[in-house]
Amino acid sequence: MDAVVKFTSQSQGRDRIFRATQYACALSKYLLQNNADRKDLVAKLKSLETNMSAGRKLFRLGNTINSIEAAKRTMQLSDRVLCLCLTVANINRALYFICDNVLWARSVGLIRNIDKERWSLNASRCYFLSLVMNLIRDVYVVLQLMMQRARDKHFRQKMDQHISECPEVAEVVIPQLDAFLFLLLESLKSHPAVALDTLKNFCDLFIPLDRLGIYQSNAGVVGFCGLISSLIGIVTLVQPKLRIKP
Repeated sequence: MDAVVKFTSQSQGRDRIFRATQYACALSKYLLQNNADRKDLVAKLKSLETNMSAGRKLFRLGNTINSIEAAKRTMQLSDRVLCLCLTVANINRALYFICDNVLWARSVGLIRNIDKERWSLNASRCYFLSLVMNLIRDVYVVLQLMMQRARDKHFRQKMDQHISECPEVAEVVIPQLDAFLFLLLESLKSHPAVALDTLKNFCDLFIPLDRLGIYQSNAGVVGFCGLISSLIGIVTLVQPKLRIKP
């Protein structure tokens, strides 16, 4: 109970609950939209989804400053690849929140003379670039982990034993590919924080891809991916050890 109270008392915790609810509604609405007997439920889900989205915009009002501060910290990283990826990601995230704040101000009537569609597209572009840079960071970290594992003598013996015990796989699949996949899976298994962050960013990527028209999916795919990434976000907030660093 203490963990629940601590989680919900954080603005990030409330935002992630709202986000999970928003995308759960979007997914449920998509699955029920062709059911004539559930029109009232679909309408309620649509209304709840809208309210969750509006509530999240309010929670994110201070996130621009947080992203700028995060960019200042990542600029100090000694690893140049991590420094570049995370700094660019945080700057684009800050720009995304600025656009999001402007859209919120328009929705409550504080600002009127702006092009809502243009600002929404700019927000999606910044969000997309931030996710791409985070995914590049994830791939870079995974490759580093794989190189470390590959240099380990005991792990190489384990990998050779795995391939020798699966001759039928080696006959069908290129042995080097089988070794690569084994190395990849073992590296991710030993570092769940990296695996979760990669999966989260990959799922999130479908949201701006669909919004920008780069890869058209449907509301069901967007809702499902958004729900999965939201649940991962909740897990990493409850269990900080599962959060990737830096």
